[in-house]
Amino acid sequence: MIQHKYIDGICLGGGIGAAALVIWLLLFGRQVIPAATAAPGYVSRLFDESRVHTIDIRVEDWGAFVARAEEKEYVPCTVEIDGTEFYQVGLRAKGSNSLRLIGEYGLSRYSMVLEFDHYLEGGNYYGLDKLSLDTSFQDNSYLKAYLAYDMMDFMGVPAPLCSYTWVTVNGTDWGLFLATEEPEEAFARRNFGAEYGQLYKPDYRSLSAENADVALRYIDDDPDSYPNLFDNARFSPTEEDKKRLIAALKTLSTGENLETAVDVDQVLRYFTVQVFVMNWDSYLGHTGHNYFLYEQDGIISILPWDYNLAFGTYALGMPNPIRDPNIIINYPINTPAEGSVMLNRPLYHNLMQNETYFQRYHAYFDQLLSDYFESGRFETLVRQVEKRIAPYAEQDPTAFCSAQDHRQAVDTLVELCLLRADSIRGQLDGTIPATLREQEERPGVGVDASAVALEDLGDFDDLRAAREKQEAALEAVLSEAGN
Repeated sequence: MIQHKYIDGICLGGGIGAAALVIWLLLFGRQVIPAATAAPGYVSRLFDESRVHTIDIRVEDWGAFVARAEEKEYVPCTVEIDGTEFYQVGLRAKGSNSLRLIGEYGLSRYSMVLEFDHYLEGGNYYGLDKLSLDTSFQDNSYLKAYLAYDMMDFMGVPAPLCSYTWVTVNGTDWGLFLATEEPEEAFARRNFGAEYGQLYKPDYRSLSAENADVALRYIDDDPDSYPNLFDNARFSPTEEDKKRLIAALKTLSTGENLETAVDVDQVLRYFTVQVFVMNWDSYLGHTGHNYFLYEQDGIISILPWDYNLAFGTYALGMPNPIRDPNIIINYPINTPAEGSVMLNRPLYHNLMQNETYFQRYHAYFDQLLSDYFESGRFETLVRQVEKRIAPYAEQDPTAFCSAQDHRQAVDTLVELCLLRADSIRGQLDGTIPATLREQEERPGVGVDASAVALEDLGDFDDLRAAREKQEAALEAVLSEAGN
């Protein structure tokens, strides 16, 4: 029993103080207690873009992890981010074609996933449940994904946060990676609030299959007809969730009353950027994947993902890959894919059949060109980021290219984007053909891009040349572990 001659006064004072605190919080608490939708702690930490961050991955057997990377199985690790340690974090390699090709070329620099709640329920990095480390595969500039996400954000499309980080493995240098917020619970909460909807990452099981669900085509009312959607849900969808999504796809298929099923404005903004960056490893490409689908209250929208093969450098899976920079940089904005692909991509095609939406799509292109490119914002941003990451790119022990190749790739990407902006400006004002048919009727009309060497952005020759360097970096990690 507590004995104090002033105990009654203390208790009374404590009670009054507690009551006052409750009243104060009720009246003013919203000013100091972050709401569930307020910016979580990870936004101002790892995703502070003003500097290059540090991540040390401590794993028991790095050699075994690299050797079994293509299995994409998780292993536990300790992660130190900017000096703060996190234990029992799930680590695995990520990717599809990039994962396969890195293995085929005998390389070891894989993109990776760090999942903080894989082994520990509720585990997180200041509110973030999962992040990925992008290896910049076939991207000698290290800038493709960064720029694509920045453009999406600029146009008001919910996009993953990203920042550059210097990765070490068990204290030994491994390279410069792009840390990216993975779209899961934290991403959904940050962008859509505590009562967020359903999130899917549609993906094909086989390229030879029809994959109608990946293309967001309505098949029938049976959820079992959409395995590439529902088997790739980020959250566990209920039967009602499935019915709502199927109903939205059914409405989309009709081309009528689209605003009852589609967040039209957001989707148009997304396609504006998507078409600008010429990303054919995407919904508008032959594979039709590499995007996220968000649904809430029966309204669907599309979210950006995976841009290492953007800016005209995608060739995997295409029957006749486009190599001519004049064709790529002048690629038409009104028919950004072949007819057989366009007709099977209702989220783009059916919206563009509506004249009001079509004109809004053009208006968003005008906004992107005027405010992002023609204003000088784009070049300023690129040169700022280039200066920030240059020292790290120069000493990257597992880089797919040399420091000189990196500098050349940055300059090439800048030139490509500015020429692409000039071409689209011409397409908007009618001086350059804006459809594939018009281009056939007026061959050779467009900006002259013959001086652009697309292979400077990253090619298969770089993979062959990187093998010796990456073998040495792997050996350095393993040797240090042996000591």
